[in-house]
Amino acid sequence: MKIPMTEYLRIDLDRETWECRVCDHEIGSAKANYKEGLLVHDRDPREIHPPIIDPDKYRFTFSPDPAWVRILEFCCPNCGTQVETEYAVPGHPPLHDMEVDLPALKAQWAKRGGEAEPFSGPAVVRGEGHGH
Repeated sequence: MKIPMTEYLRIDLDRETWECRVCDHEIGSAKANYKEGLLVHDRDPREIHPPIIDPDKYRFTFSPDPAWVRILEFCCPNCGTQVETEYAVPGHPPLHDMEVDLPALKAQWAKRGGEAEPFSGPAVVRGEGHGH
């Protein structure tokens, strides 16, 4: 059974793997951090939050200092869909933000019975233009 975990991630409980909900690409073991199986783009925070005042005149410009913060964008290596974004301290490893108790999740879904389908929310858009 495949269980949606986020807008773009799901877990295949039978295989115990993370998958991309857009292209069905297997990302990695559900026992590990899903981010390990994704591509990472380390963005300069000034690209996202440009200075409000002239950086040539002022030290503090209301824009994040890349020496203090970085923006990590995690994307599916197959279809390029951006799965997650996080603000991080430079040099710090990516956060392990979801640790799933697989036996408990399997037991929960087993109690619901075979006819119970997981609620998936709005359809994930597949096809041309998405994630590119």
